[in-house]
Amino acid sequence: MKLLVTGGAGFIGSAVVRLAIARGHAVVNVDVLTYAACLENVASVADDPNYSFEKADICDASEMDRILAQHRPDAIMHLAAESHVDRSIDGPLAFIETNMRGTATLLEAARRYWESAGKPEQFRFHQISTDEVFGSLGPDGQFSEDSPYAPNSPYAASKAGADHLVRAWYETYGLPVVLSNCSNNYGPFHFPEKLIPVVILKALAGEDIPVYGTGSNVRDWLYVEDHADALLTVLQTGETGRSYAIGGEAEARNIDLVESLCAILNRKRPKNHAYADQIRFVADRPGHDQRYAIDPSRIRDELGWRPSVTLEEGLERTVDWYLDNEAWWRALLAREGVGNRLGLLS
Repeated sequence: MKLLVTGGAGFIGSAVVRLAIARGHAVVNVDVLTYAACLENVASVADDPNYSFEKADICDASEMDRILAQHRPDAIMHLAAESHVDRSIDGPLAFIETNMRGTATLLEAARRYWESAGKPEQFRFHQISTDEVFGSLGPDGQFSEDSPYAPNSPYAASKAGADHLVRAWYETYGLPVVLSNCSNNYGPFHFPEKLIPVVILKALAGEDIPVYGTGSNVRDWLYVEDHADALLTVLQTGETGRSYAIGGEAEARNIDLVESLCAILNRKRPKNHAYADQIRFVADRPGHDQRYAIDPSRIRDELGWRPSVTLEEGLERTVDWYLDNEAWWRALLAREGVGNRLGLLS
């Protein structure tokens, strides 16, 4: 297949690009290269004849029309998004602009392209979203494809709005779409403002390791390369108009996750003190969802997909990757906002 991947220089998008190229697909990577994007993420495939890059904004309708007409992809995998909850608290309108208006612009460009091509049945628009659109769980239960939308942050609301737009373009115009909502991703090339890289890099620097609130918030963790595999599975074998919840089957409290990372670092990069001594509890994030968990029954039963990497194995791999790739993450530490606490209401 020829895939157009938006946001392919980001964390999850680049994992999709690398895996798709490895499996013989052609990939057109469309990315405007905002602060969280990094072309080093796809350097390993940059010279592959099946790879091409277009620097473009999904909010630019004429550019989207040009790229689709020029490259004529078989499918669009839409990952481009503003994604950090703390940044969405400080500047919500940028999230509405990219995640909602950008998605609507891309949907219309996709519809024009699909219709001009004679509405090929094999075409797919894959909306890649998050479990955060469903809000917060109590101590029991799991999110599924039938969970009501109840977003609690500007980021989650903007992704919920994008999901609704995709569904509307399917119901109204017949655009062939699939949707997926994933749990928290982690792994190589994770931008250093997110929890797991923050813990690793603060620990190595000898700085305080910040944990929001009491650290009791629970997340389901999904290794990013497993997620890329799931996304290609949904794209190729998922049912048109259907959504798929993708989870890692690996729930953990934030504090337990942080302590696990500290224990791994104690073994791999020992200091004269335990890294856990650097943990500090800090003011909680406004509207911080207590718990996320995914019921993966549909993707398991209908598409035969399950995660292959356990949380323990994935954390080991992730720590190893950051220890081995200091040049990559150190270059990103100077980018705007990285290393600073964001998302605190004045």
